[in-house]
Amino acid sequence: MIRAVFFDMNETLLNLNLLDKEFKKYFEDPFVLKYWFAKLLHSSTVLGIMDTYHNFGELAGAALENVFYENDKKLTKETKQEILSAFKKLPAYTDVKSALQHLKNENIKLFAVSNSSKEMMQEQLSNAEILHLFDGFYSVDSVEKYKPFKDIYLSVAEKQDLKTSELIMVASHDWDLFGAKKAGLKTAYIQRKKEIYNPFYPKSDFNVTNLVHLAEQIIKAS
Repeated sequence: MIRAVFFDMNETLLNLNLLDKEFKKYFEDPFVLKYWFAKLLHSSTVLGIMDTYHNFGELAGAALENVFYENDKKLTKETKQEILSAFKKLPAYTDVKSALQHLKNENIKLFAVSNSSKEMMQEQLSNAEILHLFDGFYSVDSVEKYKPFKDIYLSVAEKQDLKTSELIMVASHDWDLFGAKKAGLKTAYIQRKKEIYNPFYPKSDFNVTNLVHLAEQIIKAS
């Protein structure tokens, strides 16, 4: 029985198109946003392996500086602030509100679980007009270990007095679901971009392209 759903936020609930537009002001390469995000995730993973922690904003800023440097472009404080601020204003995908409300109507608890700071999460969820639909939101800052390390999934489960077998993690990132699966959660992959699910990671329990359809499947399984 599924009693609660954990949701990743960036690119799962929130559309990165606004951030993409910011990058396109300075780069012609259509993959630069993806490259920046990959550098950010690489840093968070290496820090986790080495039991070291710096918050998401610091890593995001350092990765951005590196991307500009590699492309021989000057990054001013104003430009850096403009790009990173776009992260706080990302809109929700069109299927998000109805899917969340559908789950909430069935008394299934909803929690956002993100690598972003708690303050940033609150801003993001508020700006996307979906904060009221959640029963809580948790940042990796509380455990000082980024996803996909198991710490945050287990920590939230413990704080909410939930068994991992009663939880499902929803994300558009296969590496996030790998971590959740290792922690004992069920997983759901929503394909938000053209990308092959890593064949070396455990398969997700659900695989969808629309969050409303996923909500219906979760309710049936509850």
